[in-house]
Amino acid sequence: MLTDDKIIEIFCMADDFCKLFSQEIKKHQLSPNDSKKRRHRSHEMSDSEIMTVLLLFHFGTFKNFKHYYIHYIGIHLKKEFPKQLSYNRFIFIEYREVS
Repeated sequence: MLTDDKIIEIFCMADDFCKLFSQEIKKHQLSPNDSKKRRHRSHEMSDSEIMTVLLLFHFGTFKNFKHYYIHYIGIHLKKEFPKQLSYNRFIFIEYREVS
């Protein structure tokens, strides 16, 4: 079981990484060629929070991410992640970010 201090430490490292990574992405980003409007709905959880959830899953003993997210993050870590997304929305955002 991870302590609150360890979770905060992991979040801080993930947040520092996300800030540096987004700066580098902006430097090397290509401009879109088409004039289509793209829909980019913002989500409540920050990229750092999402990365922290994923890292905590890999540090834990859970074998099933859905069970972990719904029953561990959703119940036991609710105060650490107050603006949680639903499981389906979380997976959709992760799939969209990767592809």
